[in-house]
Amino acid sequence: MVTAEDIVMEFDLNRGKVRTLKERLFAKVEDNVKERKLFRALDGVSLQVHRGEIFGIMGSNGAGKSTLLKVLSGIMKPTSGVVRVNGRIAPMIELGTGFDFELSALENIYLGGAVLGYTKKFIESKIPEIFDFSELWDFKNIPVKYFSSGMVARLAFSVSTIVIPDVLIVDEILSVGDLAFQKKSYARMKELMTGGTTVIYVSHDVKTLAKMCTRVLWLEKGKVKMIGPAQEVCEAYMQTI
Repeated sequence: MVTAEDIVMEFDLNRGKVRTLKERLFAKVEDNVKERKLFRALDGVSLQVHRGEIFGIMGSNGAGKSTLLKVLSGIMKPTSGVVRVNGRIAPMIELGTGFDFELSALENIYLGGAVLGYTKKFIESKIPEIFDFSELWDFKNIPVKYFSSGMVARLAFSVSTIVIPDVLIVDEILSVGDLAFQKKSYARMKELMTGGTTVIYVSHDVKTLAKMCTRVLWLEKGKVKMIGPAQEVCEAYMQTI
């Protein structure tokens, strides 16, 4: 369903570095090249996620988890390596990704739906369902810039799960919402899983990963530390903390 082969992702830490006016005037192309400072966020990561599987990704802060999700969802192109995805992806990686915070909740539903490839007619038919699930009817015409992070998460999750996607990619954004909505979201995720959706889920909650996932990938400094049955990998990770 989802395959990644030897993925490498590098960033130039000096790119976009602020210069003084004098530096900008006298900087040479050769200097810019010499100043490159590459950081390898992912280093030879390979994985294969099967259809209908609940695949977890874990690791400490800065391990490369979110970068890997962005590469798998097509948001980022890797420096090298190959990613293959069979089916429609619904990525939930960062709060409000694809939203225009100057637009209202309703306008962002149209925008978010369009980004996911849905027609205007289809989106209109799903608007009541989206607002019912997100519980944001009272904020329908309010610009999203006035929303709390939890409200943005609720709207994003509701739009991303309008229909059952082939692959649902979820970062640990569900922990932002209130407890009641977290329970509702997890119930919705289980519903999607039951319907055959492949789920790739990043979390720092080891117990949740061990309980929900079939297999888990443990990333450490951009490299695969361990990959295997969820319980086995989670126990190994806990022993290192």
